[in-house]
Amino acid sequence: MRTRVKICCMASPSEVRAAAVAGADCIGAVGPMPSGPGPIDEETQRAVIAATPPGVTPFLLSQALDSEALVRHVRGTHATVVQLVRHVDPRLHLDLRGALPWVKIVQVVHVENETALPLARDYAETADALLLDSGNPASGEDVEQLGGTGRAHDWRLSRQIVQIVDKPVYLAGGLTQANVADALLAVRPFGIDLCSGVRTLGKLDLKKLTSFFSALRGAERSL
Repeated sequence: MRTRVKICCMASPSEVRAAAVAGADCIGAVGPMPSGPGPIDEETQRAVIAATPPGVTPFLLSQALDSEALVRHVRGTHATVVQLVRHVDPRLHLDLRGALPWVKIVQVVHVENETALPLARDYAETADALLLDSGNPASGEDVEQLGGTGRAHDWRLSRQIVQIVDKPVYLAGGLTQANVADALLAVRPFGIDLCSGVRTLGKLDLKKLTSFFSALRGAERSL
């Protein structure tokens, strides 16, 4: 099965076009975040989503915990897929569906330890897909980490999540051309998500992007 690829942290329509040409299935427009690369203002989010070509799905990343704020954010950007980057009460999913029934929900699960397994199982009841990331929202640090960390987590736990849920699962966290083959073999995700692994000094690096897709497709052929 072909692995879907989401290239996140889009900064402009030109980056969207470059990601699409390279072979991305999805792109990510990042809303306000307490940390990590890629946050853009709402006007730019809207432009990035509008510039996404047919056949590529734009995701809006939101940290909103309040249903009214989340609905306003989604409506303001014209997004049809929202990626919730915090651990939330699943009732937020239901509130969003009630207000915007056409919007798909991708729920992030920060895989810190074994508690991610029951959390993922519960989220799979109300979300359309899960995305396993390496954030540490309860770290107690001054700045929360909700993604874009550039580090991998325990893929053994990610594999278990893939096995116990019946929804598509994306794998994120520290993926590069050097480890994507190992990631596919270890986790067997529906899709993968990356940001820093195809960037240099914060800018989308076309050479890294091309090398990543080459490594990914080569890994798929060997599975």
